[in-house]
Formats: sequence, C-alpha cells, structure tokens
Amino acid sequence: MTVTDLPVSTLADGNSGTALVPIADAPQSGKDFTSDQEVRWCPGCGDYAVLKAVQGFLPGLGLRRENIVFVSGIGCSSRFPYYLDTYGMHSIHGRAPAIATGIATAREDLSVWVVTGDGDALSIGGNHLIHVLRRNVNMTILLFNNRIYGLTKGQYSPTSETGKITKSTPAGSVDHPFNPVSLALGAEGTFVARTVDSDRKHLTSVLSAAAAHRGTSLVEIYQNCPIFNDGAYGVLKDRDSAADAIIPLVHGEPVRFGAPAEDGQGRLGVFRRPTGEVHVDHVTPANRERIVVHNAHADDPTVAFALSRLTASGEITRAPIGIFRAVRRPTYDDRARAQVVADREQKGDGDLQALIEGPDSWEVR
Repeated sequence: MTVTDLPVSTLADGNSGTALVPIADAPQSGKDFTSDQEVRWCPGCGDYAVLKAVQGFLPGLGLRRENIVFVSGIGCSSRFPYYLDTYGMHSIHGRAPAIATGIATAREDLSVWVVTGDGDALSIGGNHLIHVLRRNVNMTILLFNNRIYGLTKGQYSPTSETGKITKSTPAGSVDHPFNPVSLALGAEGTFVARTVDSDRKHLTSVLSAAAAHRGTSLVEIYQNCPIFNDGAYGVLKDRDSAADAIIPLVHGEPVRFGAPAEDGQGRLGVFRRPTGEVHVDHVTPANRERIVVHNAHADDPTVAFALSRLTASGEITRAPIGIFRAVRRPTYDDRARAQVVADREQKGDGDLQALIEGPDSWEVR
C-alpha cells in the first residue's frame, strides 16, 4: 500500500511538513520513542536535554513511528538515531543532508529529520547544507552548535571564536567563524530559527513550528559542551544576565528585551537605521515607535539577516533567539515527484527489465 492508497483520515492534515505522513493509530508517549540503547554522552552534555525534548515532542506530532526517519552525520550529536525508536541512519561525515534529500524525494510519506553539529554541517558538510536550504527539500535540520569539535576531543570548529585556544590552535585560532543563522538566511532558507538546549519550553515550541513547515527547516541549537567548551553560552543561561543577553524574536511583536523599566516597557530595543542595518539602543518615549517589529513571514530576508548579525562573532554576549524566517516556497521534492507523475502520464511506465537486458548504450529523449 502506498501513501496515496491510504484514507484521508489516516494522513496528517494541511499543507504542513507532515501533510502526507500517516498518523498513528493510538496516542503515543515519550517512552514509545525511546530506544533500548544506552545513551553515551559525557555527563552534563547538552545533547541529553535535546534528546529528552525531542522524545517528549515527537508524540505530539501523532505520526507513525515507522514513518519517521532521523539521519545524522558524524559527531557527538550524530549518535541521535541510536537513541530514538524510529527509523534512522548514522551516515557519512557532512553528507546527512544529501542522504536525507534522497529519502525525502523518494518517500513523500516520511517525516525526515537531520541531526548534525557545527563541525559536521559547516566544515566538510557546508556545501551540502547550503544547497539543501537553497533547494528547500522537505526536512527538518537540527544543528547542534557547541562551537567546538567534541567527538575528536576539543579542536576548534567553524563556529569557534577568533583567538580560540584549542589542541589544534595552541596559539589561538586565526579563522573568522560562521554565524549559522546568517549562513542559512544567505542561502534563502525558508525556515530558520535558533534556540537553546536548556530552555525546554522554547526548544519544543521551535521544534513544533519547524516540523509544521513544508520545506527545509533549520534550527540552530546552542548546546553546551561541558568537557571541551564549558560555559560558551553562560551569559544566555545565567538568570542574572539572560534578560540583557537574549533578544526574543516573536512574529508581530516589537524586538525588545532587557529588564523591564518602570513604565513596563523593555529597557533595550532594536532599531533600524536608514542604511538598513539594525542596532540596539535604550528605549525612550521619543524612539519607542521606531522599534523594529519582527516579521518572520517577510519574503525579503534582509531584516532577518540584519537581526542575525546582532550575534557577536567572538564571545557570545548577546544573541537573538527565536524564529528568524518562516516563508512558503515550493519544495524540491514535491516538484521532482510532480515531474515523474507528469512524465508517466505522457509516456507511461518504463520497462526496467528490458532496459537492463538491452544494449550497452541508451538513447534518452
């Protein structure tokens, strides 16, 4: 039986990322998505929090477990498929988006996920990442960013700050780091978001929005590595500093943050200069009306990109958190399948056996 043979009542509703995925026959719980494999990460690793959040979130999708696929590359985060009781593949360094593209294109009835890290996705896998974003293949990519190579024991990564002293850069890194959100927006990703491993509520809400999006969803997750890069996001997690460090992005809301002032308004706000870039300033009665109102659904990603540049490239002292962009655009896999259907309607089904047993060369028309 194919997905097109299933009754409409057994498919997820709407034009969402899971629109053609069969729904479960009965309610599910986090235990249903927990495999029998022993979880092996370093004590205190942020990966544990993300795993628990994903296991707790997946039942809410209401999809058949056998129609959910997690594909990973190489790295600490890439052990993820072992710990989920779904289908999965621990694949090749940096190539998870390419493999997931094949799966998503061949099987419209699957919910396809990629789990990767800053080293896996942005070094050897950088080319695959930008092109899956450009093509807008229907999948959700979770990019764990701990700003270090953890699995290979602490070398600097493409997101490590300039001057980072590691085993591979004893005199300090001379590289300029990637900003993953900026990179994704530059590739015109249709859904780009950022969240934090330790904020279960926010992480779950972003995952829900990412799964609902039809197209490539990229979620950067700030994730702590307690062994090789502990405290990389300490200012975002400390209760005393988080209010001034986290810039919440909520569609339709003014981009405002900081400890509340006496008038109930945020102490700091984000404003746009005539030249296009954005900047942070104190909110006053005179400038309050000029605060940037976040529009995640804007077709032009210019303002979203400008907001992404508020993240420091060195030590993280301030960062926007939330959904930067969520727009609709036709997906690569939907269009590819439509071409196959149209070709079959015009030319009929081919004879694969005759092709195999035929001559050594073929004429393609």
